[in-house]
Amino acid sequence: MTVTGTLRRMCWVFPDRESTRAKAMWHPFFWDHYAEVAQELGLSWTMHSPDAVTIDNLERGKPRVYVDDELVTPEDTLFITALYSLPYQSMDIFNQYALYAVLEQLGFYLPFPPSLSPIANDKLATLLYFGDSPVPVIPTIRIGIGRDVGKHGYEVALENLTYPAIVKPAGWCGGGGVNVAHSSEDVRGLATLAQGGDTTLVAQPYLGEGTVDYRVYVIDGVAHPHVLRRTPHPGSPVSNASRGGIMDFPHTPPELVEATAYFASRLPIPFYCIDFLFDGERFWFSELEPDGVIAPDFDDPQRVIQRDITRARWTAYRDGHARWLARPAAPTVLS
Repeated sequence: MTVTGTLRRMCWVFPDRESTRAKAMWHPFFWDHYAEVAQELGLSWTMHSPDAVTIDNLERGKPRVYVDDELVTPEDTLFITALYSLPYQSMDIFNQYALYAVLEQLGFYLPFPPSLSPIANDKLATLLYFGDSPVPVIPTIRIGIGRDVGKHGYEVALENLTYPAIVKPAGWCGGGGVNVAHSSEDVRGLATLAQGGDTTLVAQPYLGEGTVDYRVYVIDGVAHPHVLRRTPHPGSPVSNASRGGIMDFPHTPPELVEATAYFASRLPIPFYCIDFLFDGERFWFSELEPDGVIAPDFDDPQRVIQRDITRARWTAYRDGHARWLARPAAPTVLS
């Protein structure tokens, strides 16, 4: 049974540092679409940088929270708080974490709790958290980068790494920074470049050219019937659309539908994406995306699949918010 709450507004907290060209691309790709579907459900979906939120806590027990000068409450507003840490957002990471913690303490419903952000953001933390997944995780080496990277101390962990290997940032998204290393000397060069931005790296065996990425959309613990399949451009190790990957939406493979039950037991939240890689013979668990893009099905002018997944996501958030409001009050503990 669906529980109805008083939710009217969903605020996506996102570092407001996109370039003019990026905004022009992302708005028709999914931002505008998210807002339209929310409006159909009687809700609003808006994007805000962390500094748009102001809290007045002068009167004890009566905090007042404003988003761009508008008063909001836990009863009418939820915040989407997945961490983003691309290079141009690095100065915002602490502000994001701190604001998420404040909103949680104020009693706002956060569909993705702040405590899960570091697990989702760091690729090795994700794979360790889901280490007993029924779909095997990709073997991974994590390389911390700092002032002593030129001493090559990290190479003690590279002895068993096979080449070619994938080397990429541990906490970026969108396929950014993914490279193929053909030797330890390539890894040295990439590590030196990563030092310029204090970018932690992960190294993984390369599954081969043509490796396909499957994004499963999980809504209230259930895999959506359609999966986003991304096929890399010939010669590219990355299948993301931003790197020329081809997108289509076949039915979710039964093996991945079955595996979703495991992920749902470990992550009982309303919405997230699980990315799997298929090397032509088997699936590998790759990443968790708590705020993964719901991509457009460009072959359909009505974008039926994108609208369906988005509607299901917002509905799951609305139902989760209603359950949050209806939860029993925490018992008083006497000391």
